[in-house]
Amino acid sequence: MTMYIAREASKVWRKVTAEITAELPLLREKWLLLLAGLVFQYIHGLAARGVHYLHRPGPLLQDLGFMALPELGQDKSYLSECTFVFIFFSFFLWTFHPFICHSKRFYTILIWRRVLAFLVASQVLRIITFYSTQLPGPNYHCREGSSMATLPPPNNVLEVLLINFPRGVNLGCGDLIFSSHMIFTLVFVRTYHKYGTKRFIKLLSWLMAIVQSLLIIVARKHYTVDVVVAWYTVNLVVYFVDNKLPEMPDRTNGLPLLPLSTKEKDGRLKDEKDSRLKDEFHKLLNGNHGDPTDRRQRVQMNGRHDDATANGVLSDATANGA
Repeated sequence: MTMYIAREASKVWRKVTAEITAELPLLREKWLLLLAGLVFQYIHGLAARGVHYLHRPGPLLQDLGFMALPELGQDKSYLSECTFVFIFFSFFLWTFHPFICHSKRFYTILIWRRVLAFLVASQVLRIITFYSTQLPGPNYHCREGSSMATLPPPNNVLEVLLINFPRGVNLGCGDLIFSSHMIFTLVFVRTYHKYGTKRFIKLLSWLMAIVQSLLIIVARKHYTVDVVVAWYTVNLVVYFVDNKLPEMPDRTNGLPLLPLSTKEKDGRLKDEKDSRLKDEFHKLLNGNHGDPTDRRQRVQMNGRHDDATANGVLSDATANGA
């Protein structure tokens, strides 16, 4: 048993080291973009913290989702967060499966660059939206009478910059339209739908996104409009940003280990074009033009065909009495 575990551990370690070797050049090339995406996550949290200072509690707005779905209750509101944590870490672990699995379709560095681009574009729109209009928060700690519904003016800049993590993130108010939880959920689900391989998990992920949406509403973390706007905004953002980004190489098709640069792509295209021209030239020399519709007999270059043709002409002339 010990020998088996040691042998399997050695195999896994070899896979990890091989994948690290493949990913490191990509990390050296894309690290600035990845760092910018991570830094913007902090900026997004800072913006959400800032709007909390502007939040003013008030009566709950009339909401169709609140009328249709029963309230979950403050003691069970954690179910929404548990679902989101499960979605987040499931996706996070899946993006690192190329390090231990033999079958792999993408590079971890490239897929996280893509995911961060989707998140940043969606979060920019979200910041603009919730700063444009502040609505009274429906969450329990944001309602009238709660001491956390409004924040006193900060004593110093450091108090704002630290954003009271993680308590300030979970107990924020005012950053409503549109839901940040749904941004992450939909970006993760759409990414797996495109690059995942298990059809059952794809269907399950969309079902989890719907369940997450309903739990956010019944837990009164957001108004229904916050969830609805997230559904069509994030999907549109992912669609347009995905079309602008270069497609990732598919590792299942035996493509080069790393994506080619523009110069390398141009050189490869030139070589392929030269190869095609050489093939066409050889076909013309051999009397095979390559066009299946052209059935004309080709004159061979070795002289035998000319002799046979001349003999045929003489035979016809003799038969005619010439």
